[in-house]
Amino acid sequence: MSTYVIFDVEIRDMLRYQEFMKGVKPALDAAGARYLARGGAHKVHEGDWQPRRIVILEFPSVAAWESFYTGPVYQGLKAIRDECSSARLVSVEGIEP
Repeated sequence: MSTYVIFDVEIRDMLRYQEFMKGVKPALDAAGARYLARGGAHKVHEGDWQPRRIVILEFPSVAAWESFYTGPVYQGLKAIRDECSSARLVSVEGIEP
């Protein structure tokens, strides 16, 4: 069952963030993930959530997501991301077909 990961990101240093992106894209490919949305226009329709930049990823499974997130490649890249941005992040399991 697919797992979806939603990031709400505020980028403070775009040049440094691009360094993170150069490393994370191949790592996501290796994990079988794909972007569903990345920084496109968004609009809040209800509630008080004030998202900054939204990224939505699809992973093939919870295990694939957790392995990616806790693995050494992403944790090294996360250190770069944390230097230049702040993020809120949630994962949610998809429904079975």
